[in-house]
Amino acid sequence: MKRFIQGEHRGQSALLPESLDDYVADTNPVRVVDVFVDELDLGQLGFEGVVPAETGRPAYHPAVLLKIYIYGYLNRIQSSRRLERETQRNVELMWLTGRLMPDFKTIANFRKDNGKAIRGVCRQFVVLCQQLGLFAEALVAIDGSKFKAVNNRDRNFTSAKLQRRMEEIESSISRYLIALDTADRQEPAVAQAKAERLHSKIAALKVKMQELQAIETQLQTAPDKQISLTDPDARSMMTRGTGMVGYNVQAAVDTKHHLIVTHEVTNDGVDRDQLSSMAMQAREAMGVEVLSVVADRGYFKSEEILACHEAGITAFVPKTLTSGATAAGRFGKGDFIYDAARNEYRCPAGQSLIWRFSHVEKGLKLHRYWSSNCQRCALKDQCTPSAQRRVSRWEHESVLDAMQTRLDQAPEMMRIRRQTVEHPFGTLKAWMGATHFLTKTLDRVSTEMSLHVLAYNFKRVLNLLGNGALMNAMRV
Repeated sequence: MKRFIQGEHRGQSALLPESLDDYVADTNPVRVVDVFVDELDLGQLGFEGVVPAETGRPAYHPAVLLKIYIYGYLNRIQSSRRLERETQRNVELMWLTGRLMPDFKTIANFRKDNGKAIRGVCRQFVVLCQQLGLFAEALVAIDGSKFKAVNNRDRNFTSAKLQRRMEEIESSISRYLIALDTADRQEPAVAQAKAERLHSKIAALKVKMQELQAIETQLQTAPDKQISLTDPDARSMMTRGTGMVGYNVQAAVDTKHHLIVTHEVTNDGVDRDQLSSMAMQAREAMGVEVLSVVADRGYFKSEEILACHEAGITAFVPKTLTSGATAAGRFGKGDFIYDAARNEYRCPAGQSLIWRFSHVEKGLKLHRYWSSNCQRCALKDQCTPSAQRRVSRWEHESVLDAMQTRLDQAPEMMRIRRQTVEHPFGTLKAWMGATHFLTKTLDRVSTEMSLHVLAYNFKRVLNLLGNGALMNAMRV
């Protein structure tokens, strides 16, 4: 007797279930996908083909193709060709589509032609989460992460990179010309073979130099002095000390259930200008009047924090550590205490730094303060190498001071931020694989990201509520 579980012989006849529905369990998430799409108003969301054409060949209903994509992204199948194969062999997809098997071109064109509507479906699921009361805490963490584009680093050019490439080619041509001179002094048969090979290499380098010169002309007219040849919207960005050609994805994540409330794909590699925009989008998506946001110091920008304050949004963002005095071991600006009633600063030595004048720098109105007693101060060496220690104060500095006070009273905010917003990014990148995005241009990449976010939120809510409760909520 064999001591293993035995399978049936391939030639054994079997009576299969008569209904395809018998193959899909009641707890299978594919049933939730079916209900979710059926409850959407696809025409209002802007999908093409909701109303069939009166003539011509019948088309697939947008609901069928949307179900295929949501199922695919839930199961880490993003490629249209792989989705085509799955519709032909996957029982769950056969059940979901009614045994329809669109070809890969039809599947790919649906994503390409309905980008805005697909992004609307992602927002619609967030609205469902809001209606279910999953955003009760009204606190979100905001962060950005770099995602790879379909563009190799060698096909992205900046002025510095282009100049470096041209210098490398010139150096190689010079080296090959010297090698030609050396080959001329060898035996005729050997010299001829080497000369042909070297001439071929020099000709290829000259062609490459002409290509780079043409790119240099295009680079001069580019708004940001950067060109990507494969994906024109992708940009070179710094991430963890190295460069990467891709997109900067911004996300606001609910701190209670870790749902992605809103997201945005940008090709700006710096987060500093994104805080107020993402905070306002999050507040609108959550349907709340009062909202608190927490972000890392990469988002610290005076104008952005003021914009949040004026919009009634409470921000928690630590200041950037850029003080040269602190780095040199001298007193930092934090050691000078501002007295609002007297409009002056008190230095560590107890002297008063009084207001001297105001000026505008980079669009900000700054007030300047200093004392006339710095030369006689015993702590001058610990304070400044200049004649006086001068302190600048922005006209809305009180907003930044109030935020710093909030941070001092709630030191756990940075831990909450890290635990909240970094996990979704790590999960999404693991689902995407090494290549991250499969599509090109900002609009299509935004659509692809929306499908990833929808799948992430879908799984989170399924884990929180279960299939039955979620389907009942969708049907209400």
